[in-house]
Amino acid sequence: MTTLATHASDQLADTCFICGQAAAIQSLNAVVVEIAKTDIPVLLVGESGTGKEVYARLIHRLSGSSVAPLKKVNCAAMEAGRLLRNMQEEARSDKESQDVGPRTVFLDGVHELDSACQRVLLSLLPDGEPKDFSAMTISRIISSTPRNLEQEIAAGRFLRELYFRINGAILRLPPLRERKEDIPMLLEYFFLKHSNELKKSVPNLGSKARELLQSYDWPGNIRELENVAKKIVALGDPALALADLCVTQVSRQAASEEPHVSSLKVASRAASRQAERVLIQKALERTHWNRKRAAQFLEISYKSLLYKIKQTGLEGKKTEQE
Repeated sequence: MTTLATHASDQLADTCFICGQAAAIQSLNAVVVEIAKTDIPVLLVGESGTGKEVYARLIHRLSGSSVAPLKKVNCAAMEAGRLLRNMQEEARSDKESQDVGPRTVFLDGVHELDSACQRVLLSLLPDGEPKDFSAMTISRIISSTPRNLEQEIAAGRFLRELYFRINGAILRLPPLRERKEDIPMLLEYFFLKHSNELKKSVPNLGSKARELLQSYDWPGNIRELENVAKKIVALGDPALALADLCVTQVSRQAASEEPHVSSLKVASRAASRQAERVLIQKALERTHWNRKRAAQFLEISYKSLLYKIKQTGLEGKKTEQE
């Protein structure tokens, strides 16, 4: 665990997002430590599942404004009138409280704001600096987005002036495919977490399962990895839990190896065969290679199983033990 993760471990449940030995995450954490001490507006850019909200909360927690709770605004569900009412209600709440200090506002998915909301927000930040709005003191704006806002500006979907008000410091969160050396540590974290939650034993992965998890690109990033880890714990069978992941990986490999001639039908057949092979091999291992019992376990006929064993290349791998 990094020094930053250790510092925040008692504050955040998802410290796994900020742990790691990858250069990209170490560099990000070093910047966060320094940025958190200031009131500079922060724009968090990263794909879904990389931990943008985790970092927003961490920056707030390490700042001098952590006495007041972080105010999260879900931009996808916001419209101009509601945004104004929301801010006014917060202002009244702050005015009535004696303990609330400068407040950090987290704009989650800032690209989702429509043009009217963007203009309202821009009016609250007239000089590029947060101001007192109806007695609510905003100490800092933290925004998040998975998109390139400069491209959104070029397409006319985001106000250039607002972009320059919220990007005092742009922090780019690395996708999991760029920090694969952290996968073993993350898996261990999730296995322990979900084993405790589900009252299950910590799974033991074989070399093939680890190789698959290490080679997969993880488009859903750490959140997807956690879902897969939880599935492995819940099923207690890594091969069965990873069957879908195996199909996806084979489909991608087939598409990349034959980009001009490979069709969806060809890739689907290849992925299906690979998935069948994994499941059949697991059934045979469970039944000590008793093919009749394996056929019953798989709910197919004995004749069909013999054919599929031959088709998937498992024939002769181990003599039948009946």
